[in-house]
Amino acid sequence: MSKEKRFVTVHREGGGFGAQIEVLMDTQTGVQYLYRSSGYSGGMTVLVDRDGKPLIGSVYDPEK
Repeated sequence: MSKEKRFVTVHREGGGFGAQIEVLMDTQTGVQYLYRSSGYSGGMTVLVDRDGKPLIGSVYDPEK
């Protein structure tokens, strides 16, 4: 099994009462996802641009 992470956190914001927002990026495709958690619940969705296409970040390179 590879040590390389498939998903990395590219942004994190903490909120009140344990709420947290993170932007995760798939290192193989560059597609970015929004994850929101609060207490024992959470949700995840793909981030899209104004045309409805998945938001693509620069592909993660752990060597840099």
